[in-house]
Amino acid sequence: MNQLFRTPTATAVIIANMVGTGVFTSLGFQLLEIQSPFAILLLWLIGGVIALCGALCYAELAASLPRSGGEYHFISRIFHPSAGFVSGWISATVGFAAPSALVALTFGNYLAAIWPTLNPQMLALALLAIITVVHSLRRSSSSRFQTLFTLLKVGLIIGFCASALYLAPSLEHISFAPQTNDVQLMGTAAFAVSLIYVNYAYTGWNAVTYLSSEIEHPQRNIPLSLLLGTGTVVLLYILLNSSFLLLAPMSELAGKVEIGYIAAKAAYGENGASIMAFILALLLISTVSAMLLAGPRVLQVIGQDYPLFHRLGKTNPQDIPSTAIIVQAVVTALFIVSASFESILIFAGFTLSLNSVLTVFGLLILRRREPELERPFRMPWFPLPAIIYLALMLWSLSYIALHKTQQVYFSAILILLGFVFYYVTCLIQKRMTKS
Repeated sequence: MNQLFRTPTATAVIIANMVGTGVFTSLGFQLLEIQSPFAILLLWLIGGVIALCGALCYAELAASLPRSGGEYHFISRIFHPSAGFVSGWISATVGFAAPSALVALTFGNYLAAIWPTLNPQMLALALLAIITVVHSLRRSSSSRFQTLFTLLKVGLIIGFCASALYLAPSLEHISFAPQTNDVQLMGTAAFAVSLIYVNYAYTGWNAVTYLSSEIEHPQRNIPLSLLLGTGTVVLLYILLNSSFLLLAPMSELAGKVEIGYIAAKAAYGENGASIMAFILALLLISTVSAMLLAGPRVLQVIGQDYPLFHRLGKTNPQDIPSTAIIVQAVVTALFIVSASFESILIFAGFTLSLNSVLTVFGLLILRRREPELERPFRMPWFPLPAIIYLALMLWSLSYIALHKTQQVYFSAILILLGFVFYYVTCLIQKRMTKS
């Protein structure tokens, strides 16, 4: 019997998917309009609550409907195959290939900042190629690689925060206690829009559901890994952002992308920039790895369900969907070479949020429609976590629709293309069957 992924690997996939470029870049955008340390940390706490509520919902769905594919499987099963196909379409493009390309390029840029003679694109492609080979060979090597680099990521983050706060010549004189205007600030558009950046940084808490069929004892281990992984990331994010605010003035961080660089420079001096660049490069390896581990499982399940794409559903002697992994890597490589993925990432948060909102809403429908369905894990305090998740996400999405209309148009076009592609696929398959 082929070895299945266990709880540590499943938890590592979640942590690695979540902790990417978002937490090291989004603080600068939040500080453009929000100058309250309490409000900033509250944003990250609310984002954590949203992620934890979503994780509870997905834990029940994954335990009740244990099959790989994530939202593709859930939405197909609850709503309609066409909706599931579009969900898979979104996951394969916006969800994994584009973000993993951005992370790989960021990895290349950090190393090129230390050694200017290196080419960021070539470094990104080299990293992608190495991880593709690792994940295509054996599940045991893939598991060890993912767990090792995720442990390294968590250790480096904690080590950076501890050493930077200890070695910094001085810390900022700020208070994390709530101020008079903070309550009013929570009802503003600036707060809601800032939550968009936070939610994007938390994206990935559902990654393990794409591997459901390959998890040992999925009904028990998936809920456990979802809660362990998401809870760990919430703590890491609050620790990181508290450290950033204590290390550097908010005026220097506002509007800047290289938050980690600025914080390290304040703590370690000029040499800290190079140290931080190398650390961030190491942190991003596990993110690319996790995305290339989870993403191809969507393609694999689509290949199993649609004969036109049957090659994607095939596995190698080690029961690994190597063809789907290679296809996902090729799409990611195309984004790296063309760099056109940046326009997609602008609306990625909105499109992926629609996917998860529909899935959580599907949980409520499934509870009502199939009350006798076996549920090895039942979400506690039902339906409160689902209501909290939907309310906060819809509140945030409504502000995107009002203030970021161009991204909504792009998202609508992508979804429409997905439905067109689905019906064309069905038409071709019907003709193939008749002939």
